Amino acid sequence: MNSLTSPKIGRTLCAAAAALVVVAPLTVPTAGAAPTAATNPAPTWSGLDTREWARPIPAPGAAAETVPLDPSLSLPQAGRAVRQVYGTLDQHGRPAISGSAVFLPHGAAPEGGWPVIAWAHGTTGLGDDCAPSTQPRSERDAEYLGHWLDRGYAVVASDYVGLGTPGLLSYLNGPATGQAIVDSVIAARSAGLPLSPTWALVGQSQGAGAALNTAVRATELGAPAGLDYRGVVATGAPANIEHIFQWGAPGFPPVQLPTGLNVYAMYILAGFRDQHPELDINGYLTPAGREMVDAAETLCYAAMREKVGGFQISQALSRPLQEIPDVFGHLRRYMGTPATGYDRPVFLGQGLLDLDVPAPSALSLAAEMTLNRQPLELRVYPDRDHSGTVYAATPDATAFLARVMG
Repeated sequence: MNSLTSPKIGRTLCAAAAALVVVAPLTVPTAGAAPTAATNPAPTWSGLDTREWARPIPAPGAAAETVPLDPSLSLPQAGRAVRQVYGTLDQHGRPAISGSAVFLPHGAAPEGGWPVIAWAHGTTGLGDDCAPSTQPRSERDAEYLGHWLDRGYAVVASDYVGLGTPGLLSYLNGPATGQAIVDSVIAARSAGLPLSPTWALVGQSQGAGAALNTAVRATELGAPAGLDYRGVVATGAPANIEHIFQWGAPGFPPVQLPTGLNVYAMYILAGFRDQHPELDINGYLTPAGREMVDAAETLCYAAMREKVGGFQISQALSRPLQEIPDVFGHLRRYMGTPATGYDRPVFLGQGLLDLDVPAPSALSLAAEMTLNRQPLELRVYPDRDHSGTVYAATPDATAFLARVMG
Protein backbone atom coordinates (compact mmCIF):
# COMPACT_ATOMS: atom_id res chain seq x y z
CA MET A 1 0.00 0.00 0.00
CA ASN A 2 1.28 3.46 -0.87
CA SER A 3 2.11 6.09 1.71
CA LEU A 4 -0.72 8.33 2.83
CA THR A 5 -0.36 11.74 1.27
CA SER A 6 -3.81 13.28 0.86
CA PRO A 7 -6.65 14.46 3.09
CA LYS A 8 -9.07 12.45 0.91
CA ILE A 9 -7.30 9.20 1.78
CA GLY A 10 -7.22 10.28 5.40
CA ARG A 11 -10.99 10.82 5.49
CA THR A 12 -11.51 7.44 3.83
CA LEU A 13 -9.40 5.77 6.50
CA CYS A 14 -11.41 7.53 9.21
CA ALA A 15 -14.59 6.05 7.78
CA ALA A 16 -13.03 2.61 7.48
CA ALA A 17 -11.74 2.78 11.01
CA ALA A 18 -15.14 3.80 12.34
CA ALA A 19 -16.73 0.83 10.59
CA LEU A 20 -14.16 -1.55 12.02
CA VAL A 21 -14.75 -0.21 15.53
CA VAL A 22 -18.35 -1.37 15.20
CA VAL A 23 -17.56 -4.71 13.57
CA ALA A 24 -14.50 -5.89 15.50
CA PRO A 25 -16.14 -6.40 18.91
CA LEU A 26 -18.94 -8.42 17.30
CA THR A 27 -16.54 -10.92 15.77
CA VAL A 28 -14.32 -11.82 18.72
CA PRO A 29 -14.74 -15.24 20.36
CA THR A 30 -16.34 -15.64 23.75
CA ALA A 31 -13.77 -15.65 26.53
CA GLY A 32 -13.29 -18.90 28.35
CA ALA A 33 -11.82 -20.06 31.64
CA ALA A 34 -12.26 -18.57 35.09
CA PRO A 35 -9.34 -16.88 36.87
CA THR A 36 -6.56 -19.19 38.04
CA ALA A 37 -3.45 -18.96 40.20
CA ALA A 38 -0.42 -17.71 38.28
CA THR A 39 3.26 -17.08 38.90
CA ASN A 40 6.04 -15.18 37.15
CA PRO A 41 9.22 -16.67 35.70
CA ALA A 42 12.32 -16.01 37.80
CA PRO A 43 14.44 -13.10 36.54
CA THR A 44 18.17 -13.25 35.82
CA TRP A 45 19.82 -10.05 37.06
CA SER A 46 23.28 -10.44 35.49
CA GLY A 47 24.75 -9.64 38.90
CA LEU A 48 22.92 -6.31 39.03
CA ASP A 49 19.67 -6.59 40.99
CA THR A 50 18.02 -3.17 40.86
CA ARG A 51 14.70 -3.80 42.60
CA GLU A 52 15.93 -1.93 45.68
CA TRP A 53 18.24 0.96 44.80
CA ALA A 54 19.93 2.63 47.78
CA ARG A 55 22.68 4.38 45.83
CA PRO A 56 22.48 7.96 44.50
CA ILE A 57 20.38 8.33 41.36
CA PRO A 58 22.47 9.66 38.47
CA ALA A 59 21.36 12.54 36.29
CA PRO A 60 19.08 11.70 33.35
CA GLY A 61 21.13 9.97 30.66
CA ALA A 62 24.05 9.14 32.96
CA ALA A 63 25.02 5.49 33.39
CA ALA A 64 25.16 4.25 36.98
CA GLU A 65 26.61 0.84 36.18
CA THR A 66 27.31 -1.34 33.15
CA VAL A 67 27.88 -5.11 33.45
CA PRO A 68 28.06 -8.01 30.99
CA LEU A 69 24.60 -9.38 30.21
CA ASP A 70 24.15 -12.97 31.33
CA PRO A 71 24.85 -15.19 28.27
CA SER A 72 21.41 -16.80 28.60
CA LEU A 73 19.86 -13.39 27.86
CA SER A 74 22.02 -12.42 24.89
CA LEU A 75 21.31 -12.91 21.18
CA PRO A 76 23.26 -15.08 18.71
CA GLN A 77 23.73 -12.07 16.43
CA ALA A 78 25.31 -9.98 19.23
CA GLY A 79 29.08 -9.77 19.48
CA ARG A 80 28.74 -8.10 22.86
CA ALA A 81 25.81 -7.53 25.23
CA VAL A 82 25.62 -5.54 28.45
CA ARG A 83 23.04 -4.72 31.08
CA GLN A 84 23.00 -1.11 32.13
CA VAL A 85 21.40 0.99 34.86
CA TYR A 86 20.99 4.69 34.16
CA GLY A 87 19.32 7.83 35.42
CA THR A 88 16.07 9.22 34.02
CA LEU A 89 12.76 10.69 35.27
CA ASP A 90 9.64 8.77 36.30
CA GLN A 91 5.99 9.47 35.46
CA HIS A 92 5.80 11.97 38.32
CA GLY A 93 8.82 13.93 37.08
CA ARG A 94 11.04 12.62 39.86
CA PRO A 95 14.61 11.33 39.45
CA ALA A 96 14.55 7.58 38.84
CA ILE A 97 16.61 4.74 37.46
CA SER A 98 15.85 2.38 34.62
CA GLY A 99 17.51 -0.74 33.32
CA SER A 100 18.40 -1.56 29.73
CA ALA A 101 20.16 -4.14 27.61
CA VAL A 102 22.58 -3.05 24.88
CA PHE A 103 23.46 -5.40 22.02
CA LEU A 104 26.37 -4.73 19.65
CA PRO A 105 26.88 -6.50 16.31
CA HIS A 106 29.77 -8.88 15.71
CA GLY A 107 32.99 -7.39 14.39
CA ALA A 108 34.70 -4.04 14.65
CA ALA A 109 32.52 -0.95 14.84
CA PRO A 110 32.58 1.33 11.80
CA GLU A 111 34.22 4.72 12.05
CA GLY A 112 32.03 6.88 14.26
CA GLY A 113 30.39 3.86 15.91
CA TRP A 114 27.43 1.58 15.24
CA PRO A 115 24.21 3.38 14.26
CA VAL A 116 21.63 2.80 16.98
CA ILE A 117 18.13 1.39 17.08
CA ALA A 118 16.32 2.18 20.32
CA TRP A 119 14.01 -0.81 20.77
CA ALA A 120 10.73 -0.06 22.55
CA HIS A 121 9.38 -3.39 23.80
CA GLY A 122 5.79 -4.57 23.90
CA THR A 123 3.77 -5.61 26.93
CA THR A 124 5.64 -7.82 29.39
CA GLY A 125 3.80 -6.80 32.55
CA LEU A 126 4.23 -4.26 35.34
CA GLY A 127 6.09 -6.23 38.01
CA ASP A 128 9.83 -6.22 38.61
CA ASP A 129 10.12 -9.81 37.37
CA CYS A 130 8.88 -8.63 33.96
CA ALA A 131 11.90 -6.46 33.07
CA PRO A 132 13.00 -7.54 29.56
CA SER A 133 16.70 -7.22 30.39
CA THR A 134 16.23 -9.96 33.02
CA GLN A 135 14.27 -12.45 30.90
CA PRO A 136 14.99 -14.32 27.65
CA ARG A 137 13.51 -12.52 24.65
CA SER A 138 10.51 -14.12 22.98
CA GLU A 139 11.26 -16.06 19.81
CA ARG A 140 9.73 -13.27 17.73
CA ASP A 141 11.65 -10.48 19.43
CA ALA A 142 14.92 -12.43 19.35
CA GLU A 143 14.56 -12.92 15.59
CA TYR A 144 13.55 -9.30 15.07
CA LEU A 145 16.36 -7.77 17.10
CA GLY A 146 18.80 -10.21 15.52
CA HIS A 147 17.69 -8.97 12.12
CA TRP A 148 18.78 -5.43 12.99
CA LEU A 149 22.08 -6.59 14.47
CA ASP A 150 22.83 -8.52 11.28
CA ARG A 151 22.36 -5.28 9.36
CA GLY A 152 24.91 -3.40 11.40
CA TYR A 153 22.71 -1.63 13.93
CA ALA A 154 23.37 -1.65 17.66
CA VAL A 155 20.22 -2.20 19.72
CA VAL A 156 19.59 -0.25 22.93
CA ALA A 157 16.59 -1.76 24.70
CA SER A 158 15.20 0.13 27.69
CA ASP A 159 13.15 -1.74 30.29
CA TYR A 160 11.27 1.53 31.08
CA VAL A 161 11.07 3.00 34.58
CA GLY A 162 9.52 0.66 37.15
CA LEU A 163 10.34 -2.65 35.48
CA GLY A 164 13.01 -4.15 37.72
CA THR A 165 13.54 -0.81 39.44
CA PRO A 166 11.72 1.07 42.25
CA GLY A 167 8.26 2.38 41.44
CA LEU A 168 5.51 1.07 39.18
CA LEU A 169 5.71 0.96 35.39
CA SER A 170 3.34 3.63 34.08
CA TYR A 171 1.72 1.42 31.44
CA LEU A 172 1.08 3.19 28.11
CA ASN A 173 2.21 6.50 29.61
CA GLY A 174 3.93 7.86 26.52
CA PRO A 175 5.69 10.96 27.89
CA ALA A 176 7.25 9.09 30.84
CA THR A 177 8.35 6.18 28.67
CA GLY A 178 9.78 8.51 26.04
CA GLN A 179 12.11 10.13 28.55
CA ALA A 180 13.46 6.73 29.61
CA ILE A 181 14.03 5.62 26.01
CA VAL A 182 16.03 8.70 25.01
CA ASP A 183 18.02 8.53 28.25
CA SER A 184 18.88 4.88 27.53
CA VAL A 185 20.60 5.89 24.28
CA ILE A 186 22.42 8.79 25.93
CA ALA A 187 23.56 6.52 28.77
CA ALA A 188 24.82 3.81 26.44
CA ARG A 189 26.99 6.33 24.62
CA SER A 190 28.16 7.94 27.86
CA ALA A 191 29.45 4.54 29.04
CA GLY A 192 31.98 4.47 26.22
CA LEU A 193 30.25 1.90 24.01
CA PRO A 194 31.13 2.35 20.31
CA LEU A 195 27.85 3.93 19.26
CA SER A 196 27.14 6.54 16.62
CA PRO A 197 25.04 9.59 17.53
CA THR A 198 22.75 8.59 14.64
CA TRP A 199 19.73 6.72 15.93
CA ALA A 200 16.15 5.69 15.23
CA LEU A 201 13.22 4.29 17.17
CA VAL A 202 11.60 0.89 16.59
CA GLY A 203 8.63 -0.30 18.64
CA GLN A 204 5.88 -2.93 18.65
CA SER A 205 2.51 -2.83 20.45
CA GLN A 206 2.99 -1.01 23.79
CA GLY A 207 6.42 -0.17 22.42
CA ALA A 208 4.92 1.30 19.25
CA GLY A 209 2.95 3.77 21.33
CA ALA A 210 6.06 4.49 23.37
CA ALA A 211 8.14 4.97 20.22
CA LEU A 212 5.63 7.38 18.68
CA ASN A 213 5.44 9.43 21.87
CA THR A 214 9.22 9.46 22.01
CA ALA A 215 9.46 10.52 18.37
CA VAL A 216 7.86 13.92 18.91
CA ARG A 217 10.41 14.73 21.64
CA ALA A 218 13.43 12.79 20.42
CA THR A 219 15.22 15.67 18.71
CA GLU A 220 14.65 18.03 21.66
CA LEU A 221 15.65 15.53 24.36
CA GLY A 222 18.64 14.12 22.50
CA ALA A 223 20.17 17.27 21.03
CA PRO A 224 21.99 18.42 24.21
CA ALA A 225 23.82 15.07 24.24
CA GLY A 226 24.69 15.35 20.55
CA LEU A 227 22.23 12.71 19.31
CA ASP A 228 21.07 12.77 15.69
CA TYR A 229 17.53 11.37 15.60
CA ARG A 230 16.35 10.12 12.17
CA GLY A 231 12.91 8.45 12.37
CA VAL A 232 10.57 5.86 13.88
CA VAL A 233 9.14 2.44 13.00
CA ALA A 234 5.93 1.50 14.86
CA THR A 235 3.87 -1.66 14.36
CA GLY A 236 0.62 -2.56 16.12
CA ALA A 237 0.36 0.88 17.71
CA PRO A 238 -2.31 1.21 20.46
CA ALA A 239 -3.48 4.69 19.48
CA ASN A 240 -6.71 6.47 20.40
CA ILE A 241 -7.68 3.80 22.94
CA GLU A 242 -8.65 6.56 25.37
CA HIS A 243 -11.62 7.41 23.14
CA ILE A 244 -13.15 4.01 23.97
CA PHE A 245 -11.69 3.48 27.44
CA GLN A 246 -13.40 6.60 28.81
CA TRP A 247 -16.77 4.85 28.38
CA GLY A 248 -15.88 1.90 30.60
CA ALA A 249 -18.74 1.08 32.97
CA PRO A 250 -20.56 -1.85 34.57
CA GLY A 251 -21.76 -3.92 31.63
CA PHE A 252 -19.74 -1.96 29.03
CA PRO A 253 -18.50 -3.07 26.60
CA PRO A 254 -21.64 -5.21 26.16
CA VAL A 255 -19.71 -7.99 24.37
CA GLN A 256 -17.09 -10.52 25.40
CA LEU A 257 -13.57 -9.25 24.68
CA PRO A 258 -10.55 -11.48 24.07
CA THR A 259 -8.48 -12.23 27.16
CA GLY A 260 -5.57 -10.13 25.88
CA LEU A 261 -7.66 -6.96 25.69
CA ASN A 262 -8.90 -7.48 29.24
CA VAL A 263 -5.32 -7.98 30.44
CA TYR A 264 -4.31 -4.70 28.80
CA ALA A 265 -7.28 -2.99 30.45
CA MET A 266 -6.16 -4.14 33.91
CA TYR A 267 -2.63 -2.89 33.23
CA ILE A 268 -4.04 0.47 32.09
CA LEU A 269 -6.15 0.81 35.23
CA ALA A 270 -3.16 -0.06 37.43
CA GLY A 271 -0.93 2.50 35.76
CA PHE A 272 -3.65 5.15 35.66
CA ARG A 273 -4.40 4.57 39.35
CA ASP A 274 -0.73 5.11 40.19
CA GLN A 275 -0.54 8.24 38.04
CA HIS A 276 -3.66 9.80 39.58
CA PRO A 277 -4.14 8.78 43.23
CA GLU A 278 -6.37 11.83 43.67
CA LEU A 279 -9.01 10.30 41.36
CA ASP A 280 -9.71 7.35 43.71
CA ILE A 281 -9.78 4.73 40.96
CA ASN A 282 -10.38 2.06 43.61
CA GLY A 283 -13.75 3.68 44.22
CA TYR A 284 -14.76 2.74 40.67
CA LEU A 285 -13.78 -0.94 40.97
CA THR A 286 -15.76 -3.97 42.06
CA PRO A 287 -14.07 -6.22 44.64
CA ALA A 288 -13.12 -8.61 41.83
CA GLY A 289 -11.91 -5.69 39.75
CA ARG A 290 -9.77 -4.42 42.63
CA GLU A 291 -8.22 -7.88 42.95
CA MET A 292 -7.40 -7.94 39.23
CA VAL A 293 -5.92 -4.45 39.16
CA ASP A 294 -3.85 -5.17 42.26
CA ALA A 295 -2.56 -8.36 40.61
CA ALA A 296 -1.71 -6.38 37.47
CA GLU A 297 0.93 -4.48 39.45
CA THR A 298 3.01 -7.64 39.90
CA LEU A 299 2.04 -10.34 37.39
CA CYS A 300 3.84 -10.60 34.07
CA TYR A 301 1.80 -10.99 30.90
CA ALA A 302 1.54 -14.80 30.70
CA ALA A 303 0.68 -15.10 34.39
CA MET A 304 -1.82 -12.24 34.14
CA ARG A 305 -3.56 -13.95 31.22
CA GLU A 306 -3.97 -17.05 33.38
CA LYS A 307 -5.43 -15.03 36.21
CA VAL A 308 -7.79 -13.00 34.04
CA GLY A 309 -9.15 -15.98 32.11
CA GLY A 310 -12.68 -15.05 31.07
CA PHE A 311 -12.93 -12.02 33.39
CA GLN A 312 -14.11 -8.91 31.55
CA ILE A 313 -13.32 -5.23 32.03
CA SER A 314 -17.09 -4.67 32.31
CA GLN A 315 -17.02 -6.85 35.46
CA ALA A 316 -14.17 -4.84 36.96
CA LEU A 317 -16.03 -1.53 37.17
CA SER A 318 -18.67 -0.65 39.74
CA ARG A 319 -19.29 2.87 38.39
CA PRO A 320 -18.93 4.52 34.97
CA LEU A 321 -15.52 6.10 34.43
CA GLN A 322 -17.42 9.05 32.95
CA GLU A 323 -18.21 10.08 36.54
CA ILE A 324 -14.55 11.09 36.93
CA PRO A 325 -14.31 14.83 36.18
CA ASP A 326 -12.49 15.36 32.86
CA VAL A 327 -11.83 11.63 32.54
CA PHE A 328 -11.08 11.91 28.82
CA GLY A 329 -8.60 14.71 29.42
CA HIS A 330 -6.84 12.69 32.10
CA LEU A 331 -6.70 9.61 29.88
CA ARG A 332 -5.60 11.61 26.86
CA ARG A 333 -2.70 13.17 28.73
CA TYR A 334 -1.78 9.81 30.21
CA MET A 335 -1.94 7.50 27.19
CA GLY A 336 -2.66 9.60 24.11
CA THR A 337 -0.60 9.16 20.95
CA PRO A 338 0.30 12.41 19.16
CA ALA A 339 -1.00 13.04 15.65
CA THR A 340 1.22 16.10 15.14
CA GLY A 341 4.72 17.24 16.03
CA TYR A 342 6.80 14.72 14.08
CA ASP A 343 9.96 16.30 12.66
CA ARG A 344 11.34 13.06 11.19
CA PRO A 345 9.77 10.30 9.05
CA VAL A 346 7.28 7.86 10.59
CA PHE A 347 6.70 4.26 9.45
CA LEU A 348 3.40 2.81 10.68
CA GLY A 349 2.61 -0.88 10.07
CA GLN A 350 -0.72 -2.53 10.90
CA GLY A 351 -2.24 -5.98 10.37
CA LEU A 352 -5.96 -6.15 9.68
CA LEU A 353 -6.31 -9.44 11.59
CA ASP A 354 -4.83 -7.94 14.76
CA LEU A 355 -7.10 -8.64 17.75
CA ASP A 356 -4.62 -7.45 20.39
CA VAL A 357 -4.59 -3.91 19.00
CA PRO A 358 -7.43 -3.87 16.46
CA ALA A 359 -6.75 -2.07 13.19
CA PRO A 360 -8.97 0.98 13.90
CA SER A 361 -6.43 2.06 16.48
CA ALA A 362 -3.53 2.62 14.11
CA LEU A 363 -5.70 3.48 11.09
CA SER A 364 -7.46 6.29 12.93
CA LEU A 365 -4.08 7.67 13.96
CA ALA A 366 -2.84 7.41 10.38
CA ALA A 367 -5.86 9.36 9.19
CA GLU A 368 -5.24 12.11 11.74
CA MET A 369 -1.56 12.28 10.87
CA THR A 370 -2.35 12.52 7.17
CA LEU A 371 -4.83 15.34 7.70
CA ASN A 372 -2.13 17.11 9.71
CA ARG A 373 0.41 16.53 6.92
CA GLN A 374 2.84 14.56 9.03
CA PRO A 375 5.76 12.68 7.36
CA LEU A 376 3.96 9.32 7.42
CA GLU A 377 4.53 6.08 5.54
CA LEU A 378 1.69 3.62 6.21
CA ARG A 379 1.78 -0.08 5.37
CA VAL A 380 -1.26 -2.31 5.91
CA TYR A 381 -0.98 -6.12 5.97
CA PRO A 382 -4.46 -7.58 5.32
CA ASP A 383 -3.73 -11.18 6.36
CA ARG A 384 -1.55 -10.58 9.44
CA ASP A 385 -2.31 -10.53 13.16
CA HIS A 386 -0.48 -8.71 15.95
CA SER A 387 2.78 -10.67 15.89
CA GLY A 388 2.54 -11.54 12.22
CA THR A 389 2.69 -7.86 11.36
CA VAL A 390 6.19 -7.63 12.86
CA TYR A 391 7.43 -10.25 10.41
CA ALA A 392 5.46 -8.92 7.44
CA ALA A 393 6.62 -5.35 8.01
CA THR A 394 10.30 -6.22 8.39
CA PRO A 395 11.29 -5.82 4.71
CA ASP A 396 9.42 -2.51 4.46
CA ALA A 397 10.83 -1.27 7.77
CA THR A 398 14.34 -2.31 6.73
CA ALA A 399 14.14 -0.27 3.55
CA PHE A 400 12.65 2.66 5.47
CA LEU A 401 15.47 2.71 8.04
CA ALA A 402 18.17 2.29 5.41
CA ARG A 403 16.79 5.39 3.73
CA VAL A 404 16.38 7.61 6.80
CA MET A 405 19.57 6.54 8.55
CA GLY A 406 21.53 7.43 5.42
